[in-house]
Amino acid sequence: MVVDDTPENLALICNFLIDEYKVLLSSSGVRALEIAHSYPKPDLILLDVLMPDMDGYAVLKQLKADRRTSDIPVIFVTAMAGEKEEFCGLSLGVVDYITKPVHPAILKVRVKNHLQWKLSQDMLSQQNLWLQQEVQQRVTAYQKAQDVTMRVLASLADARGDNEGGHHISRTQAFVRILAEDLAKQPRDASLLTPDVIEAYVRAVPLHDIGKVGIPDEILLKPSKLTPDECEIMKTHAQLGAEALWRVVRDDPDQDSLAFLQPGIDIAWHHHERWDGTGYPSGLRGEAIPLSARLMALADAFDSLMSGSKYKPALSFEETDRVILEGRGTHFDPEIVDAYCRQRPAFRAVVSQLADPAWTQGLQAA
Repeated sequence: MVVDDTPENLALICNFLIDEYKVLLSSSGVRALEIAHSYPKPDLILLDVLMPDMDGYAVLKQLKADRRTSDIPVIFVTAMAGEKEEFCGLSLGVVDYITKPVHPAILKVRVKNHLQWKLSQDMLSQQNLWLQQEVQQRVTAYQKAQDVTMRVLASLADARGDNEGGHHISRTQAFVRILAEDLAKQPRDASLLTPDVIEAYVRAVPLHDIGKVGIPDEILLKPSKLTPDECEIMKTHAQLGAEALWRVVRDDPDQDSLAFLQPGIDIAWHHHERWDGTGYPSGLRGEAIPLSARLMALADAFDSLMSGSKYKPALSFEETDRVILEGRGTHFDPEIVDAYCRQRPAFRAVVSQLADPAWTQGLQAA
């Protein structure tokens, strides 16, 4: 595209180039911007500087400020031949500077060179875009494989017959995400809870009870209340699960490829810890408990209270809410409870969308 307010200049430059290129003409800066935003957009712009209403500097600034036109190379074609003017144009982003009167041979060579450069840049951009898409597809496939792996591992515990049933995994994943995204906006955890970290926590949720595969059937499947000794054995599922996952990571020569299991190890090992240090298996207190496990502790407790078990009846939303609030600062991280309070509507929505048949009473009471 050639932009000049003088018809004679437009005709002259057009005559120089018309045999080799498709040439668009504009006699004003405003019209030039309209053409630049049309399809197909120009591959190169020859732009006069001194024009009424909108000069070349103003046109250039608007072209460079718009992502749709910022990559179009611009050559200033002007009678302003001073070093100051040339420096100003180059600093604003022009790729070349041609002085008037225009020499046909010089004009053709520079136009050819810059169009070849533009073609190479476009090809490189297309190649980079293809590579980005290819990488993203492989990352997506890899993450899907990781998700499937973790769900298969989690299903081993379910297959033992201690299946909490229904949508327990999906609900607790949703609860962990809700809490983590809320905390990501708060001062304490904003720097840690990046979108990638949150995603890693959510994807690790299915592994929280993987250690139950190591609990004897007579305890895991016992229909009546467990004895104190049996309770102690049941509690070992946390450490059993974490150690099983850790052995997989430890024995693999490429440990980086299994880094996605680390949140699963933390969650499996410590989701029964309590904020006041009275939990198990390690008796960790406060922020010594991994954040992923603190999030899982509330999510799992909430879902377990709403779902009930063979030992305890299901509670209503209000009753569950009361238990969670009573556990602030003792069972649960206070700031995570505060996040829960801010996100009650989101928790209710998950309860409604992913309800199991056994939740009927609780939902009606809610």
